[in-house]
Amino acid sequence: MDFHFSEQQEELRREVKAFLDAELKQGTFRPDIDAWIEGWSPEFSRKLGQKGWIGVTWPTAYGGKGWAYLDRLILTEEILRYGAPAQFHWPGDRQIGPSLIHYGTEEQRKYFLPKIIKGEIAFALGMSEPEAGSDLASLKIRSQPKDGEFIFNGQKVWTGGAHKADYIYLVARTDPDAAKHKGISEFIVDLRLPGVTVKPLTDISGRQHLNEVYFDNVRVPQMALIGQLNRGWYQIIAQLDYERSGLERIMSNYPLFGAIQEYVRKTTRNGKPLAQDPLIRNRLAELAVDYEVGRWLIYRVAWMLSRGKLPNYEAAQSKIFGTAYQQRLAATAMNILGLYGQLSEESPRAKLEGWAARSVNFSLGYTIMGGTSEILRNIVAGRGLGLPSE
Repeated sequence: MDFHFSEQQEELRREVKAFLDAELKQGTFRPDIDAWIEGWSPEFSRKLGQKGWIGVTWPTAYGGKGWAYLDRLILTEEILRYGAPAQFHWPGDRQIGPSLIHYGTEEQRKYFLPKIIKGEIAFALGMSEPEAGSDLASLKIRSQPKDGEFIFNGQKVWTGGAHKADYIYLVARTDPDAAKHKGISEFIVDLRLPGVTVKPLTDISGRQHLNEVYFDNVRVPQMALIGQLNRGWYQIIAQLDYERSGLERIMSNYPLFGAIQEYVRKTTRNGKPLAQDPLIRNRLAELAVDYEVGRWLIYRVAWMLSRGKLPNYEAAQSKIFGTAYQQRLAATAMNILGLYGQLSEESPRAKLEGWAARSVNFSLGYTIMGGTSEILRNIVAGRGLGLPSE
C-alpha cells in the first residue's frame, strides 16, 4: 500500500503552510483549539475564498475546483494544525454545499454555492432537538406547506454559531402521519426572518457557541426545500458521512498537542527535565501513534469518497476513534500540567493559554455531537460487521 502523496499534493501542502504562516505574521489570527467550532473570522474565510480554497471538491461549473477529497483533506489538515479560525465557512464547505450539489435545485446551487465559495455567508446546522439528539428521526419541529410557502413551528438546540450565522440548515417533519424515518424534509432558512428567536447556551467551559433556536410561524418560500419532500432522511444519511469523517474529529485540539510537547521539552520538575520522565514519554508516544492511526482512518474515508464509494461504517469508525483520542489528549495535558492545568485562560498563571482546562471541559461533548459513539458503534456493527440489529 502506498502512503505517499503526489508531488502536486505536497506542493499544495507547502502552499497552504506558506499562506498560513503569512497570515499568522500579519496577525489575521491567533492559533486556538476548537477553532473550526468557535473561531469566527469572516476576514480569514474570505481570504481562503480569494485563494479558491473553499468548495474545492465542487464542480467547476459552480466555482469549485473539482479536486479529489484527498486534496481537500490536505488543505483542511493544515488549517486545523495551525488552529486557524474556520467556523464561518466550515458548515457550508463541509456539508451544505455537497448537499445542494447532490439534491438541490439549480436555482439553489446558483444562489448559494458562489456565496459559500467566496466566504460571504455562514450556516448553522439545525438538527438536534430537546428530545431528538442521537435519535434524530424523533425530531418534532413541524413544517406545513401553505399558499406556496412552508410554515415552521418548533425548536432546535445545540445549534452551533446560530447567533452569528446568516442561514440555518433545518431538518423538519413535513408529514406527521408518516413512519418515524419518513415524512422528514431538509430546508435552508434565513435566520433573519420574522418569528426566528436565537437564545444562547453557555457551555461547561464558560463559552457561548451553542444556541437554542425557536421558530414561531416562520414562513419561508418553497425554494427553501432541499431535494424531495418527505425524503430528507435518506438525504441526511449521505450528508452525515461528510460531517463525521473529517480531520476535525481528531485535530480539534491539535495546537494543544504541539504546545504540551514543547512544554515537556522546556520544563524541569524536581530538578529533572520532564522529557526524561518515562511515564510522560510513554504517554506522549502513545498519543503520537494514536494520532497517526486516526489520521489514516480519516484519509481512508477521503480515498473512498474520491472513488465514489459510500463510507458509512468507515466514517463512523473514524469518528469513534478520533473523538476518543481527543479526550485522551485533553486528559494527558491536564495530568502533565498538574494543578496549573485547571486554570482558565483568564488566569495570569494559566499555562498554554488555558487550553488544557478548556479542552477537558469541551471534550466531554466530542463523543456526543455529530453522533454519539454508542450509535456509531451500532453502525459499525451492522453495516461493517453484518451483525443483526436486534
